Amino acid sequence: MSVEISKSDGPSDAPPAGPAGPEAIKAIPVRHYGRYVSAFVALALLATIIYAFSQGKINWGAVPDYFFDDRILKGVGQTMILTVLSMAIGVIGGIVLAVMRLSKNPVMSSIAWSYIWFFRGTPVLVQLMVWFNLGLVFEYINLGPIYKDYWASFMTPFLTALLGLGLNEAAYMAEICRAGLLSVDEGQTEASHALGMSHAKTLRRIVIPQAMRVIVPPTGNEVINMLKTTSLVATVQFYELLRYAQDIGQTSGAPVEMLFLAAAWYLLMTSVLSIGQYYLERHYARGSLRTLPQTPLQKIRANLLSLGRPNGGTA
Repeated sequence: MSVEISKSDGPSDAPPAGPAGPEAIKAIPVRHYGRYVSAFVALALLATIIYAFSQGKINWGAVPDYFFDDRILKGVGQTMILTVLSMAIGVIGGIVLAVMRLSKNPVMSSIAWSYIWFFRGTPVLVQLMVWFNLGLVFEYINLGPIYKDYWASFMTPFLTALLGLGLNEAAYMAEICRAGLLSVDEGQTEASHALGMSHAKTLRRIVIPQAMRVIVPPTGNEVINMLKTTSLVATVQFYELLRYAQDIGQTSGAPVEMLFLAAAWYLLMTSVLSIGQYYLERHYARGSLRTLPQTPLQKIRANLLSLGRPNGGTA
């Protein structure tokens, strides 16, 4: 007798049902009420300031009328020329003073330290006034057979501004350069000397290129600061942006408006310099960072692309 076994009576070929998966976690974002309050207070203060200036007796139309005036553009050019030349004196002098400061020669080191101590310890406006009034102390400048003239004819307003700003900047650049040179590991110098390289060649080929990564960021800040500091030379009768703006303000009857115009030009020039500083820092960061930071254009492009993606920018 045969026995038929139904398929339903035997063990099932299907695997047993596993335990139910964990429930999806519903993330609830944290509410930052302090951010909302601080943002509201900041916007309220900004709106109050804008409203106050809009109600003041200010002829805002005078700003665009004189924005591209020939005198203003000439002042902008003079400001840029003075900035570049003063920074050139400051950078070259700063490198020389930094090397002197690190020298094992006590005389050279002491001279460099005294220079930095004096020029960092006195206000730049005082230094400008001293250079401008040295004609009251010295009637002539006599360099022997090379040059001889009256001090008043020699020390022009431009030379006064250039020496006052450039020599003062050299003291600050000396400390920046010294910090950059000290940031390079001493093993680099020892290895270079072991290969037979002289001290000067080691500085030029090994140390300074590596120190640039540390020197460039504060130097960029010094350039921007120098651009704004050039406004002080108006006190020594040198015509730059601020001086021309003040003269136009006196003749046009809009002195405050011309100061706003000068401020707008300073903001424009410092913004351009800030962009250049960013790309220069990015260039020298290639040897220290695995991934370079995004440029402003790359950040804008990434943000625009993220807006078109679903779920808040995730693919």
